[in-house]
Formats: sequence, C-alpha cells, structure tokens
Amino acid sequence: MKLLIIAPCLLSPFYVYRGPKEKEYETARLLRELIGELDEDWQVLAYPCPEFELLGWPRAPASREVYEGLGMRERAKGIADFIGRVLTEERPEKVVFVGVKGSPTCGVFHTSSSDPESYPYPTMREFFYLSKEERIKRSKELVKEQGFKLVAMPGILFEILMARFPWATYIEFDKDNIEESLKWLKKHLKP
Repeated sequence: MKLLIIAPCLLSPFYVYRGPKEKEYETARLLRELIGELDEDWQVLAYPCPEFELLGWPRAPASREVYEGLGMRERAKGIADFIGRVLTEERPEKVVFVGVKGSPTCGVFHTSSSDPESYPYPTMREFFYLSKEERIKRSKELVKEQGFKLVAMPGILFEILMARFPWATYIEFDKDNIEESLKWLKKHLKP
C-alpha cells in the first residue's frame, strides 16, 4: 500500500478559515480528479483539520505564533499521534504528505507569521457572526493590519510530522499556483 496524507481543506474547501473562494473550489476539484486517477495501491488519509478542531468554523485568519499561543501544539501532537498510529498499523511502502503553503498549521515549507502581542483575539469569535462576503473582506483587512508575512518554516503540525517521519515525502500545495502544484504532486504519485 501507498498512502497519500493530505490537508483536509485541499479536498473539502469548507474548512478554510473564512470559507472557500474560487481557488479553493478549483483546488479541491482538481485534486479529487487526480486522486480518482491513482491506481489501487494508493489510499488517502485526510486528517482532521487542526484549526477547525481548536477553534471551529468560521474563524479569523491567524499566524503560526497566534496559534502557538492558543494551544495548537498540543492539538497538532494529537493529530500527529493519529497519523503515526495509522502508519504503524498499515505500514505503507510509500508515504506522501501534502500540506498548504502559508498555513499556520499545515504549511510544509512556508507558514504565516505575525506579532501575537498585537493580534485582536476577540475577532476570532466575531467571525462566527459574519456573512461569507463580510468574512472575506474582514480577512483581507486583518491580514493587512497585522502585517502577516510568509516565512520559510513549516506550520505547527508539519513541523511535528517532519520530525517524527523524516523519511516521508513532503509536498507543499500552493493554491495561488494550482497548475504547478498539481504537476509536482503528480510527479510523486504516478509511477
């Protein structure tokens, strides 16, 4: 058996903090098509969304540092334990992890960064009451106000996964460059 372990928001865009936009729908559609083309040796594990598990949905955008302060590391360790148990029991011959570029938890090589001291934490709950259009607008404002930066380091969950399973293949999916991300992923999934 070969195992594709994928961030859940890549397959089901409704996990995205603010709700899906067109790029999330397109990513999910194309990834589902790709998975449908895999041979019978492949199985797919979409692990629980760490951010949804911690804060629910919808939620305000937040950086890696903000999530660290909210206790994400413990939640991420629990998800990594689940994945580890699956790997131990199933013993796949090949494992490919797919994360999301810029995600505070599921970024593979890039995550978001900001100053957690200046973050408006009450905004997290406010997002629950906003319409989709209001959430998208407020998300853009919040990212700009907080000065979120893309930094070269993994998100919280992927930092843990890469330390525990260094022998696996790790791929970062960029929803702003879907075509290139799909090419890279196909290279690792197709014989």
